[in-house]
Amino acid sequence: MQPVLDAIDRRIAAVLMAAPRASWRTVAEVLGVSERTVVRRAAPLLHSGVLRPTAVRNPARHPGLVPIALRIRCRPSRIKAIAAGLARRPDTVWVDVLGGGNEISSVLFLEGPQARTALLLRDLPATADVLSWDAHDLMKVHPAGFSWSAGLLTEDQYAALTPVPPEPAPAPEPGPLDARLIDQLTADARAGCTELAARLGSSATTVRRRLDLLLGAHLLRLATEVDLRLLGVGSEALLWITTGPGSLDGTGQRLSRHPQVRFAAATTGAANLLVAVAAEDLGGLYDFLTGTVGALDDVRALEVTPILSSVKRTGLLRPAD
Repeated sequence: MQPVLDAIDRRIAAVLMAAPRASWRTVAEVLGVSERTVVRRAAPLLHSGVLRPTAVRNPARHPGLVPIALRIRCRPSRIKAIAAGLARRPDTVWVDVLGGGNEISSVLFLEGPQARTALLLRDLPATADVLSWDAHDLMKVHPAGFSWSAGLLTEDQYAALTPVPPEPAPAPEPGPLDARLIDQLTADARAGCTELAARLGSSATTVRRRLDLLLGAHLLRLATEVDLRLLGVGSEALLWITTGPGSLDGTGQRLSRHPQVRFAAATTGAANLLVAVAAEDLGGLYDFLTGTVGALDDVRALEVTPILSSVKRTGLLRPAD
């Protein structure tokens, strides 16, 4: 049975989505409630897995990663099995079944060009009942989506949690703990440095220093995964937008900062901008398309693909309904 989140629960979730490692005191100050209330409400949500703080590598700062988006068309009778198989891959970041019932959308961060070649020329052709697919390289992933708050926070609250990020620091030399630290943060991005140090056989000081270096260099993005239906989101869609080359970056940045946009990336292919949008219902989606996208300059084409169900988000498998 799905839990029911009231207004305070949803706002706490929004804070942890925008700032996954925010202290309880910070959450309380931003929301104007007591720290005791925050702990009493948030602890069960974290313990039960309703809120899952995690970490995702930033492909822009990991030259070996090849980020791609796939649109896979397959037989409707096999779509659940194929989506589940994709979701089990450790390199998939999200896997969604689209509204037509015969198409899957997936974003993958592949470990180098050879992995990309193997996926497109070996794995997909060998998968039974996959009919066709389109692969799009993600040339630039706009970072605003990783601190998305579902529009549940005021501008001042959001700004207090996500100050204007500085330019990334130079990437540090890889340390012996880094890969294992990233694995631990992927499992629980709220784990304290003392707890992480105990798991890694290191000191809290060393873990804190390496974590600060990873985050300061933007090698890692923190996020909190949650079923968006619990936040009042009833309609999700992927927008495939075609815009002029001169307006591509500005359009992507502008949309990525919109409260209803949870992901935006410039892509190769016929459409050059992929945007994931969340709305309360179909009317809210219509208003976003006509009011927000319609007000943009130089939008030359638009395709809207509704999301029917989600199998994996932010690198984490979704519990089955």
